[in-house]
Amino acid sequence: MRNLTNISKSILRAGPLKMVVAGALAVGTPAALLTLPAAPVAAQQGQLDQAVAALRGISTMKADFTQTDRRGQTLSGVLTLKRPGKIRFEYGKGADMLVVSNGKSLYMVDYEVKQVQRWPIGSSPLGALLDPNRDVKRFGKLVPAGNDSVVGVEVRDPKRPEFGVITLIFVKNASAPGGLQLASWVALDSQNGRTTVRLSNQRYGVAVADSAFSFQDPRRSSGRR
Repeated sequence: MRNLTNISKSILRAGPLKMVVAGALAVGTPAALLTLPAAPVAAQQGQLDQAVAALRGISTMKADFTQTDRRGQTLSGVLTLKRPGKIRFEYGKGADMLVVSNGKSLYMVDYEVKQVQRWPIGSSPLGALLDPNRDVKRFGKLVPAGNDSVVGVEVRDPKRPEFGVITLIFVKNASAPGGLQLASWVALDSQNGRTTVRLSNQRYGVAVADSAFSFQDPRRSSGRR
C-alpha cells in the first residue's frame, strides 16, 4: 500500500515542497510532442488562444484517468473538475487515499496512516488548471506537434521554477469546450521527474456539487473539510 501512496504523492510534487503534478501524452499522440518546424507566429497565437478558451470553457468535467509515475507504476480512477479551482482524484480499489482541491488548497489524504498534507493550489503545476489567478496565456507557449489534430501548451513561470512545468495536451473535438478536448497532461518537477495522466470518457457540463470537493479527515473521529 505504501507504493500506492508514493504514486499518489507524485501528483503533488514540485520544487522544494516535493510536489509533482501528474502529466501525460494524449492517447495516440506520437511519442511526446514531436519537435517540428514551428508554425507561423499568427497561427501559433491562434492555437494558444483556442487552448486558453478551451480551458476557460470547462465549467465542470468528469473523466476516467490513468496516472503513471516515472517508475512506470500506475493507478486509475475518476477525476472530477469544477472551475474555478476544484478537482478530485478518486482512486480505485486498493488505493486508500484521495487527492482533492477545494478551490484554495490542494490536499493529499492518506487514510491508511491517517495523514493529510496541504499546499496552496498556486504552488503546483496543477495551478495551470486550477488557479484562477494563473495566466496560462502569459506563461504558456505552444509546443509543435506532429499531428494537426493535437495542440500542446507548455506552462511554466520562469520566475518560479520550483512550481514545475506542465504541458497540457488537447485533441480537436467539436463537442468539447472551445473545440478542444483536454486529453492529458505531462508534468516535470525541478529534477525533471515525469508523471503522466491520460484522460478518457470525458463528460463536460455535468452537475457537480461543491460537497464533492470535501473529504473525511482521517485525523478526526468525524467531520469533513
